[in-house]
Amino acid sequence: MSNDHHNAPPDPRLEKHHTPEQTQALEERVGALESVLTQKGLVAGAALDKIVELYENDLGPLKGAQVVARAWVDPAYKQRLLSNATAAIEELGLGGLQGEHMVVVENTPTTHNVVVCTLCSCYPWPVLGLPPTWFKSAPYRSRVVIDPRGVLREFGLELDESVAIRVWDSSAEIRYMVLPERPSGTEQLSEEELARLVDRDAMIGVTTVRFNPDAEPQSA
Repeated sequence: MSNDHHNAPPDPRLEKHHTPEQTQALEERVGALESVLTQKGLVAGAALDKIVELYENDLGPLKGAQVVARAWVDPAYKQRLLSNATAAIEELGLGGLQGEHMVVVENTPTTHNVVVCTLCSCYPWPVLGLPPTWFKSAPYRSRVVIDPRGVLREFGLELDESVAIRVWDSSAEIRYMVLPERPSGTEQLSEEELARLVDRDAMIGVTTVRFNPDAEPQSA
């Protein structure tokens, strides 16, 4: 087993705005604002939760899934994605704030990649939406570096001991996304159908993409 931890050196001018204390303070301010808005009846708490859920699980990750599906069906695009992810993602009309400097790392039969931000919660919003709560939690941020195989097991992903695990540390300078392996049996699926198989967790690297040919097809 090989557990490689890659941490791009941060630019202090950028990172000084993303300390854990400042992140916590910002989250507390957001929570206080949400509390005032709901208490005054200006917005419903359930509506806010629904919006957050939508951006966490649907709108954002759907964009990243389009990138993955295109790479699976277009070898030339895949090479561009792996060599210059920011430019390749922009080809699909995606990108912007929090996605200016992207790097995509590819899972293979011998190497599995997983992404973390050990400093705070740097995350590629344009392609993955809002970061899930567990991605920002201290236990995940610390433990996935020390024991990635154990953390992946807790997500239900059991990897063979022969598979090397590489942990990539996102920062204000660089944000990482995983290109999952294309599951077998999907050769006849269209690009759109392939995109429906890809979820956020697979693009962070804590799960893999699965295909069940007997499952009911999902609606677009």
